[in-house]
Parts: sequence; structure tokens; C-alpha cells
Amino acid sequence: MFELIPFDRKNHLSNYNPFRELEEFERNFWNGHTAEAFKTDIKDAGNAYELEADLPGFKKEDIQVNVEDGYLTIRAERHSEAEEKDKKGNYIRCERSYGSFSRSFDLTGINADQIKASYADGVLKLNLPKLEAQKPEVRRLEIE
Repeated sequence: MFELIPFDRKNHLSNYNPFRELEEFERNFWNGHTAEAFKTDIKDAGNAYELEADLPGFKKEDIQVNVEDGYLTIRAERHSEAEEKDKKGNYIRCERSYGSFSRSFDLTGINADQIKASYADGVLKLNLPKLEAQKPEVRRLEIE
């Protein structure tokens, strides 16, 4: 939340923005301490891209991977309930939470029919094979 204010000998507060902390507070307030979206790494492995998405705490059944209209969408949802009652059956504590995360990726240049996915130890791994580069078609025109 706190940033250093750059010091400039000519103008001591040259880059000072009085609203920076307020904007950051508002951004953190609405997002809470949870991440806006899960973290992903994409690596170029030559003939394919390898995507790894960190989804700790999710079950395989809670994760959906869809390909639609040239986009790959990864969606994960989590529901949890905790309930404690006293001897009479009255609630001492009852908590519920719900979280939904989604990311979409453009599939331009990807062979969508050959995408493979696996999930283990909280990491979703996708293998995204590249389409073979098409050579430009050259044709000779007859001059009339």
C-alpha cells in the first residue's frame, strides 16, 4: 500500500500523486485479499505452448476448461460451509463462502482440437499445440 515518492532535486515531488494511495486502497478494498484471477505461466515449447495455472485447493470437478469462438476459458468455483452448533442445536457459528475465478486466452495459431489438459497438486497443465505455419500460396497469372 505504501510506495516511495521519487525525489527530484528540481522538483521535490515531481511524480507525487495525492490520489495514488486512495486509488490503491479502493482497488484493494473491492478485491479483498484474494487474487483477481489465478496466476498462469505460459511457456513456448517449440511446437506447442505449455500453460500452467495455479489453482490450489480446488478439486478437479470444480474446474472447467472450455474452447469457444476461438478462446480458451478456464473457470474454477469453490463453495464451502462451516457449521457449529451447541448442545441444543443453536448456531454458535455458521460461515459460508463462495469463490469463482475465470480467465480467457486467445487461441489464434493454436490447434484447438489437439489441446490436452491435466490437473495434479493444485496445478492445471494445458498443452496447446501450434498450428503448422501455412506457406503463402503463389500462383502465376497469365497476362492477356
